[in-house]
Amino acid sequence: MSIPVVDFRSYSLGEKDVRADQLQELSGELKQAFTEIGFVFLQNSGITPEEVNKVMEIDKKFFLQPEGLKHPFSRQSFPKSPNHGWVSLETEKLNPKRPGDLKESFNTSSFHPDIKWPSADFLEIHRSFFQRCKELSLRVLRVMALSLGLDPDVFICAHALIGTDENKTTLRSLYYPPVNIETAKENQLRCGEHSDYGSITLVFQGSDGLQVCARSGEFIDVPVVSGAILVNIADLMQRWTADRFISVCHRVLLPPEGDSCTRQSLAFFVHPDDEALISCCDGSSKYPPITAGDYVTQRFNETYEQAEG
Repeated sequence: MSIPVVDFRSYSLGEKDVRADQLQELSGELKQAFTEIGFVFLQNSGITPEEVNKVMEIDKKFFLQPEGLKHPFSRQSFPKSPNHGWVSLETEKLNPKRPGDLKESFNTSSFHPDIKWPSADFLEIHRSFFQRCKELSLRVLRVMALSLGLDPDVFICAHALIGTDENKTTLRSLYYPPVNIETAKENQLRCGEHSDYGSITLVFQGSDGLQVCARSGEFIDVPVVSGAILVNIADLMQRWTADRFISVCHRVLLPPEGDSCTRQSLAFFVHPDDEALISCCDGSSKYPPITAGDYVTQRFNETYEQAEG
């Protein structure tokens, strides 16, 4: 199994006019990737490596600070947006059968005036990148709807509130510190096996380490494709499409013994609006309707309660 690479230049950010035949070609390519593998690389999306590096650089400075300086920005410190903020090492346990994940993260999920930020530059860099990811995500969602023969706006209409406190879409910066294999807990990983919760995820990889599960059950390495964005289907989209698009389990391994390198990545987790009622778009009753907000809250509770238990 290999993840396909799709050239998105005809509908990249900045392209205002796209021909029907170009959209048709893109929709066919994304449909094949998302129904067979669940992942795709997008080349020429309009988001540049320089934009990605700018976010990673300021985030790394934040992560390398003493913990005491990061605590004021902790997740659940902001009542209007409890998912926003810093998550410390081993706080999350994405696979409940393993110890806590060896990663830190910073979740940007709100721009409410009451939110505290590490600096004005940190806020502006994240706000700008969040908006770019939002714009690209809406374009991808449009192509996905077309690929299933649906109204092109059917998914977009349920994502109208991205960037507000009525939508759980989150830009997540992930930092994996150096690991001493000898002191790591038994069966511990940098990020345990899991699938994502929402609609789609945009992933910007800084280095190797990510693996995805093939239909055979075997985990395969995901390469870093220069300049490309990795896009995957998440659980709520699989449910929404009555299993036409597939959400696939993935993980991040510990580095090889003797490798003391850090790892960074960015993930833009796209969610429908909290009040959007998600029911099977083919009209079937394969899954009962559920609001996006209720669904993701259940999943968050499972992830953090497992780590604390």
